[in-house]
Amino acid sequence: MASRRAGPRGRAAARRAQRRSSNVFSMFEQSQIQEFKEAFSCIDQNRDGIITKADLKETYAQLGKTNVSDEELEEMLKEGKGPINFTVFLTLFGEKLNGTDPEESILNAFKLFDPAGTGTVNKDEFKQLLLTQADKFSPEEVEQMFAVTPIDVSGNIDYKSLCYIITHGDEKED
Repeated sequence: MASRRAGPRGRAAARRAQRRSSNVFSMFEQSQIQEFKEAFSCIDQNRDGIITKADLKETYAQLGKTNVSDEELEEMLKEGKGPINFTVFLTLFGEKLNGTDPEESILNAFKLFDPAGTGTVNKDEFKQLLLTQADKFSPEEVEQMFAVTPIDVSGNIDYKSLCYIITHGDEKED
């Protein structure tokens, strides 16, 4: 009798696990999922649907980094808590990206520097804040950010567009 009850419980647990993993697809827009799929395919060197230590080692080698230790690769794989298929890969990115504040929170922070409500902040003033306040950015980090930041001819940042880029990615990266 006990074994009969364990069967349905096991199936229920499997269904819950399936629902949890399938929910990861609702975290991203279809274009983002496609980009992740392309990245997964680039890393899955042997095209077996699972990212292995050999896949990671080969990917790093193709990027010119040949001194990655087996321990480093194993640590990366441990984050998946099992074989890393595409759903696990997407889940890992979802967990990492969940650290990003919601778009509304970021917009509200920018609005503090835009009392006139123009939707822009001055690039030079913003740069100074990034270099000197709170979690200071390095000059290199500021330049990287400005490379994808919409800046008008007057030197103002369209922070609504920047918020979208922060939370959804840069559509121009294709």
